Amino acid sequence: MNLMDTLKGSLLENFYPAGWDLDKIDACVGTPDDVLDRQAFWNDKFEPVMCDNLSDFDTFMGHEIANQIRLTREEGRKLAIILPVGPMGMYRWVVYFLKEWNIPCDHVTTFNMDEWADGEGNTLPSTDPASFQYSMEQALFNPLGELTVPKAQRNFATRDNLPTYPGKIAALKAEGAKLVLVYGIGRMCHIAFWEPHFAAEFSSVEEWKQQPYRLGAKLHPLTIEQNAITSFKSRSTLVPCRANTIGPGLFLQADYAIGGADGTL
Repeated sequence: MNLMDTLKGSLLENFYPAGWDLDKIDACVGTPDDVLDRQAFWNDKFEPVMCDNLSDFDTFMGHEIANQIRLTREEGRKLAIILPVGPMGMYRWVVYFLKEWNIPCDHVTTFNMDEWADGEGNTLPSTDPASFQYSMEQALFNPLGELTVPKAQRNFATRDNLPTYPGKIAALKAEGAKLVLVYGIGRMCHIAFWEPHFAAEFSSVEEWKQQPYRLGAKLHPLTIEQNAITSFKSRSTLVPCRANTIGPGLFLQADYAIGGADGTL
């Protein structure tokens, strides 16, 4: 066994989730020349879009979110949209396009996908600049002004409110609402804070898919380090080790998904 195999074995035993196959993961990584080649397992409507830089990434993501708000408005249809806190730059463009098109958001209900928490699911006050609710208000809801999403239709992943997400989303879908998921792919390949090591708790993939949310979810060290770099000026000690998060039981219900991976981390 060579040194690389030894190191991989050690990482699998002590750091990465037990089910990870590092060779299989490495095999998924193509070159810039073939990354857009259509794969057999892709959804027929999935279309990758290459971004040359982070500015393009923010603009394209923001335009796509704003466009879903515009389209559902024109269709006379409600929109339920699951939103991440980041990349924050995209919300500048959501605001820009909605104001340019003069599109009110009173048909929109938002669901923030996660929030920092302790082990019991208690979250930071909404006035704390580190909270996701504060970030969303400053980046999206307040700048939209009179076009903004009504306060009663904004949902944040607090201990009391996150458990109401499944019922609220089901009720909106029963009324014909379109459910849109906006997501980024984390360093540990998660969506929201639904970490890969959670999978060890379930007896089957189907059981895993049914999980709607988790309070006080334990985060992976690489997730903590990624957020330290992006949001806490590399101060890992400031990053909470737990968070409230939606799970696959909610994000797999989406009628349309807007995803991104900036590649920086």
